[in-house]
Amino acid sequence: MVIVLAISVLIVAIVIVLAVTTTSKAYTYKHTVDQIDHLHDNQNQEELNNEKRTS
Repeated sequence: MVIVLAISVLIVAIVIVLAVTTTSKAYTYKHTVDQIDHLHDNQNQEELNNEKRTS
């Protein structure tokens, strides 16, 4: 009975340590955002302007 209790406590302790470690790594992850391609945006704007002129 004592052996089962000891193993259970060990498993619970391991799960808690893994959960804390995973959560800690998730909060320290640095997200990055791609740069905006202004040239592509300008081309799209010119196309829209051309469509408005022809309509």
